[in-house]
Amino acid sequence: MHDSKVVANRFLARARERGDAITPMQLLKLVYIAHGWMLGLYGRPLIRDDVQAWQYGPVVPRLYNAIRQFRSQPVVGPLPCPDEDLDPQENSIIDQVYDIYGPLSGPELSRMTHAANTPWQLTYRPNQFGLVISNDVIEDHYRRRAAETGSTPD
Repeated sequence: MHDSKVVANRFLARARERGDAITPMQLLKLVYIAHGWMLGLYGRPLIRDDVQAWQYGPVVPRLYNAIRQFRSQPVVGPLPCPDEDLDPQENSIIDQVYDIYGPLSGPELSRMTHAANTPWQLTYRPNQFGLVISNDVIEDHYRRRAAETGSTPD
């Protein structure tokens, strides 16, 4: 398990390699989706930070606080974080998630991650703040998605 900023930095590096820019909303959702696929495919978490059900979908508060100053502008990285190496399986998940979901806008990713029957929808309650989306709920959702798609993050 990693600090969410370590995973975010890997996404930012991928974006730089491709000449892309990532907004805070995109980055928050991409980190969450990669965490979900790691749980669903391999039964282990990618990040150690809590994921909470906020009004516009799942959010990692620790990462949100590190990037909120960018508002709707592209995140300029790397973000200060612990020196942690990602293993080949983790890098593969991040690369696949970026390839598949990276082209989507922040609002598109937000709609996707807080649709009906998602971990967010099962956890979110209006006017209740700080509700943690459990890794068990996330893992179950992405395990079902993997079964539907043939074990790939699409």
